[in-house]
Amino acid sequence: MAITRRSFVVCLATASFLALFGSPAFAAEPVTLKISHQFPGGTIDAGDFRDRLCRRFAAEIEKRSGGALKGTVYAGSSLMKTNAQFSALRKGALDMSLVPLNYAGGEVPETNIGLMPGMVTSYEQAAKWKNAEVGKALSEVLANKGVIIVSWIWQAGGVASRTTPIVDPSDAKGLKIRGGSKEMDMVLKEAGAAVLDMPSNEIYAAMQTGALDAAMTSSTSLISFRLEEVAKHLTTGRGKTYWFMLEPLMISKSVFDQLPKAQQDLIMTVGAEMEKFALEQAKADDQAVAAVYQKSGGKAYDLSDASVKKWQAIARDTAWKNYGEKSESCARILKLAEKLL
Repeated sequence: MAITRRSFVVCLATASFLALFGSPAFAAEPVTLKISHQFPGGTIDAGDFRDRLCRRFAAEIEKRSGGALKGTVYAGSSLMKTNAQFSALRKGALDMSLVPLNYAGGEVPETNIGLMPGMVTSYEQAAKWKNAEVGKALSEVLANKGVIIVSWIWQAGGVASRTTPIVDPSDAKGLKIRGGSKEMDMVLKEAGAAVLDMPSNEIYAAMQTGALDAAMTSSTSLISFRLEEVAKHLTTGRGKTYWFMLEPLMISKSVFDQLPKAQQDLIMTVGAEMEKFALEQAKADDQAVAAVYQKSGGKAYDLSDASVKKWQAIARDTAWKNYGEKSESCARILKLAEKLL
């Protein structure tokens, strides 16, 4: 077939375009981020709000990127074990995770501030961390370790107990309790309890066998892991509490750095938007967990200002002191956190 001058010009223009922008057949494949967490799986509209948040995040980035950026959620530690997630993020072996920050305390001591008893006592105070000096300092530490916080998620927590309610520190004496962090364990030991260390998704089995008398965890976990079936006494986190946990959605820095700027911006924008949803759901669960226990025949107890201050006083002399002595970095973060008290 003869090539006319017009068809030659068209072919030349097309070749130039493909050279500059690439053929659709060889265009970059959509990026799918693997998002891992330890909590029960559900749907985007029902179930543990942390799972729903991850699914909402995945749906939103896919929608706004036109399918160029996606997310696949792996619930219930189905992708990897709970305690392996943070290390995998640092190495780039895992893309994203929603996990209690203090679970990384063995690798990065500064992260133990994420569940420092008595340091955060309200959602209003917790919300200030992200843009305050303490939040910036913590973000810098994490970035240097290969992790970026995408969504700042705080949750109040309570205590589920098999035998007796735990309201004041004196109530913990002689009991086997899961505190949720090394710092909380220090407070419990000072109060006379024996402490056990385990992820929240292992509490039910331990309480069912009698290996554990009581456990401190977030209101959402108290509901999701059906602890009312094995523990009939609940000290709630609604209103006032000394137990607040930072449980952020995070992304591996090495994975993040490989993404185009537009996709990086999209991730951080959607991540920030998820914080409003997290706050609303966390507060709702603080109220809902009491109803769950009462419906199952259990009893719910609230903390008074006096009780919170008793726990906080022990924490200041044990956990806070120990944390501040770990390193200059920990001492600095502690000092910045105390500015928000």
